[in-house]
Amino acid sequence: MDATGVPGGRRIAMELSVKSAETRVSRATTELRALLRLATPIMVAQLSNTAMGFVDAVMAGRVSPRDLAAVALGNSIWIPVFLLMTGTLLATTAKVAQRFGANREAEIGPLVRQALWLALAVGLAGALVLLSARPILELMGVAPELVAPAMGYLQGIAFGFPAVALYYVLRCFSDGLGRTRPSMVLGLSGLMLNIPLNYVLIHGHLGMPALGGVGCGWASGIVMWFMMLGMLGWVIRTPVYQPSGLFERFDRPQLAAIGRFLAIGLPIGIAIFAESSIFAVIALLIGGLGATVVAGHQVALNFSALVFMIPYALSMAITVRVGQALGRGEPRAARFAAGVGIGVALAYACLSASLMLLGRELIAKMYSPDPAVIAVAAGLIVYSALFQFSDAIQVAAAGALRGYQDTRATMVFTLFAYWGIGLPVGYALGLTDWLGEATGPKGLWQGLVVGLTCAAAMLSLRLVRSARRRIRD
Repeated sequence: MDATGVPGGRRIAMELSVKSAETRVSRATTELRALLRLATPIMVAQLSNTAMGFVDAVMAGRVSPRDLAAVALGNSIWIPVFLLMTGTLLATTAKVAQRFGANREAEIGPLVRQALWLALAVGLAGALVLLSARPILELMGVAPELVAPAMGYLQGIAFGFPAVALYYVLRCFSDGLGRTRPSMVLGLSGLMLNIPLNYVLIHGHLGMPALGGVGCGWASGIVMWFMMLGMLGWVIRTPVYQPSGLFERFDRPQLAAIGRFLAIGLPIGIAIFAESSIFAVIALLIGGLGATVVAGHQVALNFSALVFMIPYALSMAITVRVGQALGRGEPRAARFAAGVGIGVALAYACLSASLMLLGRELIAKMYSPDPAVIAVAAGLIVYSALFQFSDAIQVAAAGALRGYQDTRATMVFTLFAYWGIGLPVGYALGLTDWLGEATGPKGLWQGLVVGLTCAAAMLSLRLVRSARRRIRD
């Protein structure tokens, strides 16, 4: 017993406990800094990309509710296809990160070359889907006066799809190496280019015809080509990418390598598509309720997507941190990185939910001066605020699982949560009298809250299991 009256053994245990706590805090601080160094440029890039949709909605909304509704319907088609495509290509990040962490950079070039072939194929396929979307709009009962402008908008987007697919592989290659600044610079540059292009094409300046909301689609297509060429030039000219040998030789498509890539990437794409497509289906289901309801839904959806880009960017950084740790043979560090990332995502959710609840009417007014549109949008933003927590957990957990290359279970859980639970519940509440009086778009968004909560629970449990298995192995 020492002078303080504490037995020696107990004192030593207390000191070790304090030191252990200090070590955990120090590790968490170090991991947080590394995560944010990666995530901050990705956040800026994602916000810039989503801000293009914000700019489209605001500039089209100033023309007329019809133009805003056409952009909304176009978005409900192309964004899910885009996310399916880019989600599949997102496997590039995890594969590059693990090889980089294991100091196997010579393997990265051949991998990325096959990913580029896949990107070209899926980019062309995605463009074809957009150009063939008219029957989908008509089948869902969209008001006839909205079909033609929505298709015109989609044609412009389709023009840029092959380019954005190639850009995304090059971006994932750079992110996997821990080089996230290029995506930030090009994202901001693309946004700055998108605004004047929108203005010229919407209103018909510099000898161009006035296309209204359709011009937003063509402006976005042009920006996609600009960003692809910019990223290509960056990768070719910057020395840090040269050890991977990406462009030192030409490889033909290799079906076996592409098949292995798809085995990891396609479940990621389907999982992301499962979530995004629910929002798209909701837009199509309410398409027959008129331009005001569709426009209000688009306002809430567009702002929700903007807010979501922060946890989504975090999830991409989590993928890199987990992948590189596993490549170094450090599974406990990978688990720790995943835990820190989820904690950061939850902290952000507290902030975003509070701001959305307090400023929902002001947010809606940024998009449209129409009082009816503002009322619909403000009501839906409430539900968006409610699912911030579950959305943050599920996207962060999915990012960590990508780092583990555990993607098939993520796909199954996501499909079940969104399509097996969320959409049926939303449909029953919003468009039928099965559970009481139909509440329209509010009921459909309530279903989203239920679906996202289920996804968060299932993905979290899967992440715990995957992390424990890698530690045992």
